[in-house]
Amino acid sequence: MNRTSVNVLKTAEICHAVNRAHCQNIGDDSQPEWADAPEWQRQSAVNGVRYHLANPDSTPEDSHLSWLAEKEANGWVYGEEKDAEARTHPCFMPYDELPADQRAKDAFFLAVVRACA
Repeated sequence: MNRTSVNVLKTAEICHAVNRAHCQNIGDDSQPEWADAPEWQRQSAVNGVRYHLANPDSTPEDSHLSWLAEKEANGWVYGEEKDAEARTHPCFMPYDELPADQRAKDAFFLAVVRACA
């Protein structure tokens, strides 16, 4: 694995940890530690890091749109509960319809990528 790949993985792990901490702060204890996260979840973080590195002028809204496109391509739809088996997620909606605490996750993700780049 080359240095860039290692940096992308490490940045994705940090993004995941920040997201997990934010989720815990808002009462959502469903996010596992990186080592215990399912592969699809770790890969989604890696894809997000790669997206921002390739698009350095992107915004938190762009981050969400990229995430939405990835989820849609993998068969996910809106659902009141996040359910990996049913592929439903409550954040499967336009960015401007997300609650502020969910929009914050995209801002945190982008800030971590920029800080680690």
